[in-house]
Amino acid sequence: MLALFITWLAWPSSARAQVPQAANGYRAELTRTARAVWGLEAPVATFAAQIHQESGWRPGAVSQVGAAGLAQFMPGTSQWIAGVDPALKANQPFNPSWAMRALVTYDLYLFERTPKTYGQRDRMWVALRGYNGGLGHWQAEARNAAGPDRAAVDAACGSAKRHRSHCAENLGYPRRILVDLQPRYIAWGGAL
Repeated sequence: MLALFITWLAWPSSARAQVPQAANGYRAELTRTARAVWGLEAPVATFAAQIHQESGWRPGAVSQVGAAGLAQFMPGTSQWIAGVDPALKANQPFNPSWAMRALVTYDLYLFERTPKTYGQRDRMWVALRGYNGGLGHWQAEARNAAGPDRAAVDAACGSAKRHRSHCAENLGYPRRILVDLQPRYIAWGGAL
């Protein structure tokens, strides 16, 4: 815990200060939910950064393509995840509690399907790419990659089913969460 606090202090104060006011009301519940699904070492700061990226902590957010709620689940993904976890069977993407549970559950599902040879951060990077653009796309690109490491697979983005025009967003998504936004939430605990 002391190391986490020291890391938080090392981040520039401007990064720490940029947590939206709306986020603070969800901190305790996100922490509880993340630990219930991932265990006590859950990367809460990562999930908070992801929600920040997805919806800006607006539970009523709807994207141009129909993604809904804090976690910005597409209708098909929302319906699927409702069948994966009995706690999510109500399928309520606009309910903040449901959305946070769905996000951490889906992230764990994706994380468990990443290469076990990767480090924790690279595995989360892959999970986030899967969340943003589909794990099947990443897996197809991994088969075409020049090597088995994450950087080689990232370089192969667009070499399989995904069109290259989608790579900037898909590669930028984990970077924005893990590098740009996560430091703002480091005090929330658990980061990758």
